[in-house]
Amino acid sequence: MITLQPDIAFKKELEKLSGASLSTCMQCGTCSVVCNLSPDEQPFPRKEMVYAGWGMKDKLLASPDVWLCHQCGDCSSHCPRAVNPADVLAATRELIYTSYARPSFMGKLLSKPGWLPVAILLPTVIIALIIYLAGTLSIPEGPVNYSHFFPHGWLNGSFTLITVLSYAIAGIGMARFWKDLRLQDGAKGMEKSFLASFWKVKNEILAHNRFNKCERNRSRKVSHFLVFYGFILLLLVTLYAIYAAITEKYPLSLTNPFKLLGNLSSIMLFTGLGMMVYNRLAKKEGTVRSTYRDWLFLGSLFLLTLSGVIIETARFMDWQWAYYLYFFHLVCVWFVVIYLPYTKFGHIIYRTMSMTYAISVNRK
Repeated sequence: MITLQPDIAFKKELEKLSGASLSTCMQCGTCSVVCNLSPDEQPFPRKEMVYAGWGMKDKLLASPDVWLCHQCGDCSSHCPRAVNPADVLAATRELIYTSYARPSFMGKLLSKPGWLPVAILLPTVIIALIIYLAGTLSIPEGPVNYSHFFPHGWLNGSFTLITVLSYAIAGIGMARFWKDLRLQDGAKGMEKSFLASFWKVKNEILAHNRFNKCERNRSRKVSHFLVFYGFILLLLVTLYAIYAAITEKYPLSLTNPFKLLGNLSSIMLFTGLGMMVYNRLAKKEGTVRSTYRDWLFLGSLFLLTLSGVIIETARFMDWQWAYYLYFFHLVCVWFVVIYLPYTKFGHIIYRTMSMTYAISVNRK
């Protein structure tokens, strides 16, 4: 006999985030039938809707299928009671970011708009302090040279250290999430090693082939593909820029291949993000609701890309406000990169872990 202990507060919070009346779900199973991503055994999202309706918080938050869902919206478009399972799973992912955040206050800091001023103030104060310690907290005279404002050694060293520390602490929550996956899923053991499973998942992620199975919103693959690879290219350009700074080959000329690659990545990001914003505003993103985390992620990545283009132009044009724009760009970098485990961008980690786990237990 299994004794259920419903978490009513959790159910109400899930209903508030998703806009769904969970008690309306009649468990017809249509959502699982129409989902092309759902496996034949233990299909989703029907069982997740049971967990949600009964307030089974631990089971729902540690269900790998919450992340195997790619938010196609096929289930919601066919739901006879308009419960919108896609929104329920999206809301569940929202709660997972907060639940597994370490330190816990970081999850709350980036979950509600009321905390946005604090989220902005934190990197602003720390970046200003680092520049002060570097002895360059003033606007340099002469042609624009960002290294005179924030020396590359201080910039690269401090941001790398803070990023590593942020991810290491966040990793504690990720480890707990992995442990809960195994505990709540009830699998007897891993039939494939983590590395072997991850290697297979890596191919699926790089190809984005699961989006091909979506019926309602096939175009989402294009926008995600552009943002995913645009961001990767931008990281590669950043790594080269760090190398160029160390070898004193920075700043890069406008015709430098890596500078051109950086501009190409910006175009890819603008295009992909534009498609995502349009789809959400037009209710074509597989969900009828967009949360604060959704817009925070899209806005942060857009401002990072835009500010990067502007400071590049400001350097070549010797704009008076270049250094202020550069400081703003660094805050955007903080929001996208250092805050990654706590924002919607963290789905890169959670989804990869869940897909890896599913393959490791030979679930699909």
